Amino acid sequence: MSNFYVVATPIGNLGDITFRAVETLTSVDLILCEDTRVTKKLLDKYGISVLTMSYHARSKISKVEKIFELLEKGKNLALVSDAGTPGISDPGALLVSKIKEKFGDEVQVIPIPGATAVITALSASGLPTHEFTFLGFLPHKKGRETLFKKIADAKRTMVFYESPHRILKTMESLQKFCPDKKVCLARELTKIYEEFKTGTPTELLKYLDGNTEKQRGEFTVIVA
Repeated sequence: MSNFYVVATPIGNLGDITFRAVETLTSVDLILCEDTRVTKKLLDKYGISVLTMSYHARSKISKVEKIFELLEKGKNLALVSDAGTPGISDPGALLVSKIKEKFGDEVQVIPIPGATAVITALSASGLPTHEFTFLGFLPHKKGRETLFKKIADAKRTMVFYESPHRILKTMESLQKFCPDKKVCLARELTKIYEEFKTGTPTELLKYLDGNTEKQRGEFTVIVA
């Protein structure tokens, strides 16, 4: 029986990998990476010399067939993303689904837990965490306004990811639809310039407008 490991990797600081993740990545026959160049930095740090192969959102069906072929031969594979837990707002979710559909119990899918930005952000936000909804990345256009209306009406904490290119537009939308809600911006989590900033959408928009360097990096947005 082949094993397929879903391995969480650090979201920024490379020291945040688990002992079990290092052991797993060292022992498998092949590591599937969102970007092999990004994963190489992590593997080099821990002296891991296992072969890698790319798998991402634009991978063709032939790549999936190659993965199936390796599993049929009894190879043990690991899946990693560029940062965090594969399958969470990540193309790895589709691959895991395809493997389970094709092989059932013949291939054991084993999670190796670790960092994920949504939980990391919530844990230090100071906002209510007993009940929350994770929205992943918001749509760029279609359905975006409807989603902000739902965020405004929500009775639980709402969490989503946003890019530096759209963070100002997102804060403007929050200002429009839920101006009185408390929002936490978690930026560059576990990295050198990690920052948590909390306030109303208006306050945060003013802060970002006045500090263009604070608009850089990846954001996790938490709306109480």
